[in-house]
Amino acid sequence: MAKAKRRSRLILTFIIVVLIGGALAAAFWPRPVMVDLGEVTRGPMMVTIDEEGRTRVAEAYIVSTPVAGRLQRVQVVPGDPVVRGETVVAHMRPSNPAALDVRTREQALAAVQAAEAALRVARADLNAAIANRDLAETELDRARQLTERQIASEAAFDRARQNFRVAEAAVETAEAAIAMREADLANARAQLIGFDDQGLAAAIGNTRSDDIPLYAPADGRILRIMQQSETTLPAGAPIMEIGDVEGELEVVVDLISSDAVQVEVGDPVIIEDWGGTRPLEGEVRRIDPFGITEYSALGVEEQRVPVTVALTGPPEERRALGHGYRVEARIVVWQEDDALRVPASALFRTREDWSVFVAEGGVAVLRGVEIGRNNGIIAEVREGLDPGEQVILYPSAAIADGTAVTQRSVE
Repeated sequence: MAKAKRRSRLILTFIIVVLIGGALAAAFWPRPVMVDLGEVTRGPMMVTIDEEGRTRVAEAYIVSTPVAGRLQRVQVVPGDPVVRGETVVAHMRPSNPAALDVRTREQALAAVQAAEAALRVARADLNAAIANRDLAETELDRARQLTERQIASEAAFDRARQNFRVAEAAVETAEAAIAMREADLANARAQLIGFDDQGLAAAIGNTRSDDIPLYAPADGRILRIMQQSETTLPAGAPIMEIGDVEGELEVVVDLISSDAVQVEVGDPVIIEDWGGTRPLEGEVRRIDPFGITEYSALGVEEQRVPVTVALTGPPEERRALGHGYRVEARIVVWQEDDALRVPASALFRTREDWSVFVAEGGVAVLRGVEIGRNNGIIAEVREGLDPGEQVILYPSAAIADGTAVTQRSVE
């Protein structure tokens, strides 16, 4: 009886040990690693340089004041259509003369008195010159008569004629001096003009005759108003900006200089995130040869190169787009219609080469590949992979050559 109990205890112990061992083996038995798989395919591929841009009118015109004067309140508003040489966009009036202080007025009065005195001197000189000319004319007549009677010599007659001509020239000089003195007097009197001049105030009050209309320099629309209120402005002060939004709209993109060297004139551009339902088509029109130093939001110094993109699509597609709007520009620097593609997330570096893990029969196989273009989402495969093969995406450190893998279920 005791021997039977001992035997049953041994059998029970053996069974328990086998169960525990089986459980431990099952717990620690290597399981396939759950992975995401991607497929190597053939199809179109492009590499783009993506950057934020701003729209602008290609030929914008700044309407400025032609002379110093008082700008009347601008009545037009942004968006109004204008016609070149016909639409009056603003009105100006001559500016009021500067007020004179006491010192300046006294100096101006002294200048007027000096000019009047100089004019009187010039008139006195004219009277003296006329008297000398009359005397020279009388002597010339007398010398002519004596010469005809052969009483005086020809030399005496020549001297009398010369004296008369000199006297005539002196009269002309005196008359010219009077004209100069009268101009000096008018200039000196002009310095006395001030706000208290009643005649000038009456002239300024005639707004109809002093109005200076400003016409639109081009066809298009009013883009923005820089100065709308009535104010006094110097010559050349900007008032408003005019441009043709419908026909001359373009996009300016500031690229990092290292990206700008990859772009060529004529490259196609895709305009996205502009607010419309469909992307717009464009083309690189100009690459500026001069880089501009700018600072990013993190304070990093960058060299930016302005690139001008012309919109090549019909204007009806961008009817709502205006001047200064934000857009996303994708400049296509390379594209291929039939490229062998692999997801870029499957690539990783092994020393200086690119590699991927290919899933073959539930096992990860390390394989080196040669990569061409890479746009960050998919990469061009030149050697090492065939269409239809499955590669492991985002390979972790748990995966090595020969590791059992299984695809993660997608719910």
